[in-house]
Amino acid sequence: MNKLPTLLITGANGYTGSHACDYFSKKGFNVVGVTRNSHFNGEVQREICDLTNKNSVIKLIQKIKPDFLLHLAGKNHVGDSWRAPSSFLETNVMSTIYLLEALRQENVVCKILIAGSALQFNLTDLSTLNHPYSLSKTFQSIAAQSWVALYDMDIIIAKPSNLIGPGPSNGVCSIFAKKIVEMENENAEKFLMVNNLGAQRDFLDVRDVVKAYEVLLRKGNPGEVYDIASGQSHSLREIITTMKTFTCQNFKVKSESAAQPEEKFQIPPLKMIELGWIPSFSLSVSLKDTLTYYRQNKNT
Repeated sequence: MNKLPTLLITGANGYTGSHACDYFSKKGFNVVGVTRNSHFNGEVQREICDLTNKNSVIKLIQKIKPDFLLHLAGKNHVGDSWRAPSSFLETNVMSTIYLLEALRQENVVCKILIAGSALQFNLTDLSTLNHPYSLSKTFQSIAAQSWVALYDMDIIIAKPSNLIGPGPSNGVCSIFAKKIVEMENENAEKFLMVNNLGAQRDFLDVRDVVKAYEVLLRKGNPGEVYDIASGQSHSLREIITTMKTFTCQNFKVKSESAAQPEEKFQIPPLKMIELGWIPSFSLSVSLKDTLTYYRQNKNT
């Protein structure tokens, strides 16, 4: 009997990680989920490891010897990155390097997918650097590409856009959904506070991005960077208007500043489309499912 390929997923307790563990375990992989502490909701094999501890990472790789690595762990809160930039660099950059070095030094043949961010900045234009989180994710991507160039490792970088859909997330759509559910349960005042209703974002369902990760693990080319996005831009005003169609609550929307309409932009996932991937969840379905999640998990 052929042994199932082992897929090591870091950040297994996270928003994308929990979806990924469930998805890949149903797709013929022996999934091992890595968490930093003992709290874990998944049903796959679990390993506890502090990825910022070099020796712990080496022991993890020696034990698991994965065929595939999906590196999702990291810090992703833009606001927190201003308060603790060094922590973001340590977690997002050094943990990645420790994983790559452990795999290289242990001679583990492994295909690696690093989850970057659409918020990475342009190195040739420092004016595009908006926060320390962006700095940490850009350095992470550069490190991964450097290990391809220096050591010929099989590493792919993905740049997902703003993820939405069911599950515990700190994203703006989840914040809106949670507040609306609190209104429905009479636990919050009947208004949403928004900084800029005209802000434009590319929103993509978390379930679609997990499917994209499978495509990349099977077909992605080493050293390549792949944008994973819907290819469409939506304002926060549109998001709230759509959410209002899924609730009986009549609430007001308050803006912290005068709404400044932003220019619509697109992140065309051309490389992903060439590999055969297209998003399957509409914005409307994603938002409805997000609300349903918080209605069913009121204490989240």
